[in-house]
This record gives sequence, structure tokens and C-alpha cells, in this order.
Amino acid sequence: MRHAVSPVELSSSTLSRCLFSLVALASAAILLTLVPRLTAAEEPTPPPGFRAIFNGNDLSGWHGMGHFDPRKLDAMSAEDRAAKRAKDLADLRAHWRVEGGEIVNDGKGVYLTTDAEYGDFELLLDYKTVAKADSGVYLRATPQVQIWDFTEAGGKWSRGADKGSGGLWNNTSGAPGKDPLVLADKPFGEWNHFRILLIGARTSVWLNEHLVVDHAALENFWDRGRSLRPRGPIQLQTHGGEIRWRNVFLREIPAAEAARRLARNDEGFTPIFNGKDLSGWQGALDSGAVRDGILSWRKGRGGVLFTTEEFADFTLRFEFRLPHGGNNGLAIRYPGKGDPAYAGMCELQVLEHGPKAHKPPALDLRQSHGSAYGMAAAQRGFQRPVGEWNYQEVTVRGSTIRVELNGTEILNTDLSPIHDYLDDHPHPGKSRTAGFFGFAGHGDPVEFRNVRIRRL
Repeated sequence: MRHAVSPVELSSSTLSRCLFSLVALASAAILLTLVPRLTAAEEPTPPPGFRAIFNGNDLSGWHGMGHFDPRKLDAMSAEDRAAKRAKDLADLRAHWRVEGGEIVNDGKGVYLTTDAEYGDFELLLDYKTVAKADSGVYLRATPQVQIWDFTEAGGKWSRGADKGSGGLWNNTSGAPGKDPLVLADKPFGEWNHFRILLIGARTSVWLNEHLVVDHAALENFWDRGRSLRPRGPIQLQTHGGEIRWRNVFLREIPAAEAARRLARNDEGFTPIFNGKDLSGWQGALDSGAVRDGILSWRKGRGGVLFTTEEFADFTLRFEFRLPHGGNNGLAIRYPGKGDPAYAGMCELQVLEHGPKAHKPPALDLRQSHGSAYGMAAAQRGFQRPVGEWNYQEVTVRGSTIRVELNGTEILNTDLSPIHDYLDDHPHPGKSRTAGFFGFAGHGDPVEFRNVRIRRL
């Protein structure tokens, strides 16, 4: 026979169960306070002057693209480009994710690529990878600042891994920057920090605060005969092992700062324009006006304004600013009379050639900016927009001339074997070994400043 439960006994049992439930709920509440909440990561805080190009929460502003020739991408139709982007996006979703404010890749798939394209910039980022992984940072869609396993167990010492990460590994063997200056990698499991400075093709890299690449030119992997593209995206490479990235910050570098950094070592250079008057110059003195440190060519005036000193081999540094369609020139080893393009060693063009700068007929390539007029063509596409100052360096040694514009080499030629001239016009002065330096005016208000020279 079942024992009947008295009202008192029922109340006590019910009370016990209620008390147990209350204790359980209170314990759960306490436990919840001890477990971190799964909330979105905070927006990364960049240093002054920088901005975060990874927001810490998702991959907004990025897309997928592997090791792909940007020339082929440029040549695609809009439809084909969109189809490629969609295919790459599916691949990206399979191998990339954001976790706790970090970008994580499993070692496979396309590379994480910025939607935006950049010219001159300073890039900061942290990365952490694993043994035997191989990765890097593509600059303007060009490989690459190298990241890899620097240990012997990684199996790539024969390829230079023993020298460490940070080098411009795809540069030609023996070229500056290919091998890092010091081994600066941290052990696996620790975060490494990159600071990358790119101006023109000139690249400097710091790894964990150590300078590993010092102002070396990043070569154009896609076309060795041409200089690095002036703009392009940044890509985070994946190759063979998990890699994590965080604190991806970028600062675009303005023209004035770029010029200062490119002229970082002025030792041995002497000003040949004092910024106050035309002392030390001769020739077309009435064609130049001096104000606030700037030599401005008077509109409608021509002639050659040249130094009173002669120079043989030298390096010249200067800045110039062009008006729309502006035209001037550098008289190299000028004899003091005649047309500098023919009587001197050559005239190096100073010319704005934007899409509407000159009327038909189209200019010969040997007339473009930086060219040895009528003899050797410079590469185009590296000038700054009209109204901005450009920085240029010219080196004349024997019969060779090298021109670097805004950090990018646009001409490197030997004039001695050239006999194919524009309009078959002879250049009797090209073999001159010394002469004056000057500016050759063509009636446009072109401006110059910070003109200095170093004899070689």
C-alpha cells in the first residue's frame, strides 16, 4: 500500500525543488559573467596619419586574386573581369576568414587583394605563420616582400630562406634588395611586424624594427624590360601553411614627402641654382624669373639658360612642375651655342604628355618626357598630375644616361651605338665628353627648384 503524502510533506518537497532551481539559476548567471561574450572585434586603432585597411571584423574592401599578370587583367572585358572576380570570391570564402580581429588563411587559395590601388605608400602590418609555410606581400600586384620558414628544417635554405624574411625575393639574382640585410624573423608562434615604404619603385622594408631592404628598386616581375607599375593593389599571399594577419595600416605618401625621401642622401651635391637670382648662369637670362626659390620660365620666351661652369660626368637632382602641355628640356654637355638637342650631347625632354596635352600628329616616343630627344625613348606614365612637383635624378657617365623620375627608372641607355635618329636628323654633339648644363626653353612656364649637382 502506497504511503500517502501529507500536505506538509508536499509543501516541503516542492519547496526543496524550487530552492534547487533558484540555486542552479544563480550559478548559471555567475558562470555567464565569467565567460567572454562573443561580440564583434573592436576597430583597429592606426597610428597618426595612417588608416586601417582591414576593419577587424570582415573582409570589406578586399577581394580574391591569385598570382595573376595585371596586364592580362587590364586586357579583359568588363564581363570577363566580373566573372573572374566572382570565381575568386568563391575561392576566398573557402580559405579565408576573420577570427578575433585577425585575418586567417589556411594556407591555400587565392590571395587577399585590396579593392583600392595605391601609388606611393607606407604600409604597416603584423603576421604570424607556422613551420614550412611560405608567403609574402605583393606590392602593386607584383611579387613580393618575402615571408617564409627561415629554419633549416623548412627545407628552403638552397633558395635563400636562411637569410630570413623581408627581401624582394623576385628581384634578379644579385640585385639590391633580393636578400635581406639581416635575419630578423621571430620564432614561430610569435607575431612579426613589417614596415614597408614604397616610393616609385624604391622599396625599403623593416622587419621587427630591423632594416632588411634599403631603398632598393622592386623589379617588374611581369615585364623585366619595364619598370614597376605606378599603381596597383596590395596582396597578402598564401602558400603552404596557416598565416594570420592583423593591424594592417596604410598611409599614402604625398609628392613633397616623396621628394625628400628620394633625396635622402645629398652628400656631395652642390646647388647650382641659389633660389635667389641667376648668379652662375648665362645665356637666356631674360627667359627666367626667380621667386621664392623657384626658377620660372617666362611664357613665350625661348633660348638656353646654362651654367658658367662645365661638367663632364655628373648626377643631377632637381624638381620640376609643368603646366598643361608644358615643354622644356635639359641641355646636357652643351657647348654654349646651337641647338642643345644636336650640338650638345643631347636634350633630355621635360614635357607634359597627358591625354590631351598635345595635338596631332602624335609625338614620337623619343620625344616623351625623359627621352634623349630624337635618339632614345623613355618610359611613360610616371609623372605626377599637372600642378604637382616631380622629383628627377639624371646620371651622365661617359656615353650613358640614366633618368629616374619620382623613384622609377624611365631611361637607361648608351647613346654611342645609336644611329637611328628622329627625322634622320644627325646628332653631331652626342659624343661630347664635357660641356655646360642648362635649361632649354620652348615658351612654356615650366618651373624648377632645388637644382643641385655632384661631379662623378
